[in-house]
Amino acid sequence: MTNATKVRRILLLGLAALIWGMAFTVQSLGMDYLGPYTLNGVRSLLASLVLLPCIRLMDTLAERSGEGSRKPRTPAERRTLLWGGLLCGLALTGGSTLQQLGIQYTTVGKAGFLTAMYIVLVPVLGIFWRKLPGVQVWAGVALAVLGFYLLCQPERGGFGRGEVLLLGGSLIFSFHILLVDHFSPLVDGMRLSCLQFLVPGVFCTAVGLVLERPTLADLLAGWAPVLYLGVLSCGVGYTLQIISQKGLDPTLASLVMSLESVFSVLGGWLILQQALSLREGIGCCLLFAAIVLAQLPGKPGKAAKPARQTEP
Repeated sequence: MTNATKVRRILLLGLAALIWGMAFTVQSLGMDYLGPYTLNGVRSLLASLVLLPCIRLMDTLAERSGEGSRKPRTPAERRTLLWGGLLCGLALTGGSTLQQLGIQYTTVGKAGFLTAMYIVLVPVLGIFWRKLPGVQVWAGVALAVLGFYLLCQPERGGFGRGEVLLLGGSLIFSFHILLVDHFSPLVDGMRLSCLQFLVPGVFCTAVGLVLERPTLADLLAGWAPVLYLGVLSCGVGYTLQIISQKGLDPTLASLVMSLESVFSVLGGWLILQQALSLREGIGCCLLFAAIVLAQLPGKPGKAAKPARQTEP
């Protein structure tokens, strides 16, 4: 890979991080028109539809390059794809639902950093798979705890419903990443993503129809947030990641994509006028330092290497 190609791919990954970071602001704006379940469901259904032509495009590119498509050809391969899509989709449903609910009760900047905690949690959860985290991960955990305390300010009532929901969502996203890590080598990643978005799309839309009773007027009024979240955040962002991450060092790629948490703060400040106090800003810096530490390579074969998935 030439230096020019490497720089171009890094910039494209940065663009994906920008799209994902701004999505937190769009999620907040979208709830001015639609309830959290309806918004999550409709954008997930749209994301699943958007990925259909992306699958066709990636198959065509793979065939032209001589790699061949990864269409499931045997019943066993189809079962693996379906089970992977279902299990990953259930985890995605839980994580994205808690995230969407949590954004109602806190700022999008906090939401971005608390969601990004999955980058620290994944290596720690790897203990159950006998993948021992390195020293830098435990240092990251310590920084994350301190940063979380400063960001949420529990003694001032800052550790509230929103923070609990977001941290719970981050924990479920951690399990989601481990499931994707298990199934992605076995099936085509684009097809897996398409199926996993279908699960929260169906579930959350059904819950939204019962509990929130959205009208056609509501859906039409919220068309812009839905399009951004379904097309840009999921379809375009995921495709940029797939194309640009190929050939890059995984640590470098993860560090670039973790900038989404920084962009979430900028989006909340520029668009929603959600400024952070000095103490909250220091907490964000510590959380970002924890994210960076968690991405640094440890001893070979020991630390798990989490990769960014298509959330938000």
